Amino acid sequence: MRGVAAAALAFVLVASGPGATQEAPSAAVPTVAPTAAAVSVANEPIDMPESFEIGLSTDTVVITSSFSGTRLVVFGALDDADGRIRRQGGYDIIVALEGPKVPVVVREKERVLGLWINRGSERFDSVPVSYALAATKRLTDIAPQAILEKISIGIDNLRIGLGATSPPGPNRDEYATALRRIRGDRGLYNETFGTVEFVSPTLFRAELSLPANLPVGKHQARAFLFRTGAFVAERSGTLWVVKSGFENRVFALAKTYGLLYGIFAVALAIFTGWLGRVMFRRD
Repeated sequence: MRGVAAAALAFVLVASGPGATQEAPSAAVPTVAPTAAAVSVANEPIDMPESFEIGLSTDTVVITSSFSGTRLVVFGALDDADGRIRRQGGYDIIVALEGPKVPVVVREKERVLGLWINRGSERFDSVPVSYALAATKRLTDIAPQAILEKISIGIDNLRIGLGATSPPGPNRDEYATALRRIRGDRGLYNETFGTVEFVSPTLFRAELSLPANLPVGKHQARAFLFRTGAFVAERSGTLWVVKSGFENRVFALAKTYGLLYGIFAVALAIFTGWLGRVMFRRD
């Protein structure tokens, strides 16, 4: 590959904000650039009599040392629904939970003689750390692809902001696809279909699966109502994810007093090493 006999490609994800971590390399996959929509579709809902409201089973998720993930239930009710369309199953609901948005740098690496070497990178200024979606059925069975792209529904249709300081590179779509794949492999991006159900003619409930590595911060729940493929209305709610107990105090200390925390961590490591040497020394 490019003159190197034994080479491999991988992408890594680097958060450029505080507390950045680097993902382990993963194999790259070929990507196909999306084709342009045949028609122009406005992202504003059409004027229809139906409306709906939603609520969350909780407005706060608390992260503790034993947290292993949870489920969020979003429930809602349709108003002024057309009885004939309802009986025909013409109404569809999509619910998505977007995590805090942070800047991310995606780096492409090539394995040469056992070493990973940078080949290129792309910066994205606004990327949801997590994304969970539930829908009555598959997205392309609910609405045309052009509408899904316009209102940014689904992992493949997420709007990912490019870096403002540099123009997009020629392989921008390839980097964006790698970013989504890495987040999906970590369980941070997930989609489920058939997990939104109508429990009565006008009442519905949706279950969203939240991973164990759910990021702290403000999460935005968005719900979309469709009528026979047409976008009708959108509603939103807020979910806060916070840490609790000793973990929260350590997190707050590291964030507020980063230098002191670093010095303390180094000193503690040195003391622990010295104490272990003393306790298990062989005379």
